[in-house]
Amino acid sequence: MDKNFNILCQLQMKECKDPSLSSKLDEKWKKAYDEGRFHILDGLLYHITIHTCVMALTDRTLIKNILHEFHDSVSAGNLSEDRTLERVKTCSWWPNWKKEVAEYCKTCDRCQKANRATGKQFGMMVQIQEPKSPWEIAHMDWVTELPPGGDRSYNACLVLVERYSKTPMFLPFHKDKTAMDTAIMIWNKVISHTGIFQDIISDRDPKFNSELWTNLHKLFGTKLSFSTAYHPQTDGLAERMMQKLEEMIRRFCAYDLEFKDSDGFTLDWCTLIPALELECKTSIHSSTGKTPEMLGKCWNPRIPYDTPKKGLVDLHPTASSFKLMLDKARHHANRCMKDSFKYAKGRRDKIHKPPDFKKGDLVPVSTLNFNNIKGPKKLKDSFAGLFMIKALHGPNAVK
Repeated sequence: MDKNFNILCQLQMKECKDPSLSSKLDEKWKKAYDEGRFHILDGLLYHITIHTCVMALTDRTLIKNILHEFHDSVSAGNLSEDRTLERVKTCSWWPNWKKEVAEYCKTCDRCQKANRATGKQFGMMVQIQEPKSPWEIAHMDWVTELPPGGDRSYNACLVLVERYSKTPMFLPFHKDKTAMDTAIMIWNKVISHTGIFQDIISDRDPKFNSELWTNLHKLFGTKLSFSTAYHPQTDGLAERMMQKLEEMIRRFCAYDLEFKDSDGFTLDWCTLIPALELECKTSIHSSTGKTPEMLGKCWNPRIPYDTPKKGLVDLHPTASSFKLMLDKARHHANRCMKDSFKYAKGRRDKIHKPPDFKKGDLVPVSTLNFNNIKGPKKLKDSFAGLFMIKALHGPNAVK
């Protein structure tokens, strides 16, 4: 029998002549007793408030059974902390019961695995090293599952975006080609015009991640920066350009695989690529305030609706004034890119929180992108584990 229960029983007896017994109660029990919260009826101890009269529990085994019944049982449904608190308070009380119920729900293994994460995600935005001149850093990704287009029935498109000027390149290709085919295509159509990149940012696509592709770029002296798996924010520049390309293609080819212009000429998505690429290159980019072509080549190509300026004298700046103009444009672009990152970081960090993981911590791992879990996908656990953190890799990645 619990000590507190025995003392309270004696204190509730009319013939009790030793009020000092209350000093032997544990602190939480004594506080409730001094407030007149206890009453014994038919050998049972009750805790009374203005709105409730529930059993006061002293036996730890009974408390564990109550927690199991109101949280873990099928009828309880492993529901949230708030709902478990509401259920428990209707029939029982014990010191620090709210804190204990909250801790029980927080550490529930089934809840950690089955519940979806609804709070702020871990990981603050980290800035990628900014290039100092055009064609130092390139972002690459693939748009796949396109309908066959062009004379070779291309079904994919490589999207390449130069980080400094935001110059895009769209290269129709076949999604089942090997890494060697991909490397040759990029060498012939990209690097031969731009030179070797110092850094390539791509996702972990098999075409980019293969040993042949990696070794080929080592020969070029290029460092590959792969995005963390299933975290495409690292390659956000290419991801956003992919979305834009898909949207532009969809406007013309949403219902038919081919598009007919006003003169009746039949075009498919592959035939539209050069015009779409030109549009992206000659449009002002929000993060730089300049067109990609102006920053990369210091001039804007003529586009179809440009009016020929007949009879006007072309004014070419001198070499010194041209360099001054270029330096100002690139300085402005650098400032715009920093402001753009600051704005994007502020927006993203509002819905994220810095991770507080340490080496040796046991943590659950999201199963969102696990494809080897048996059973219906809809019913799989949201998390697996617990797993021990072996090492920290940067501010947002662990092993």
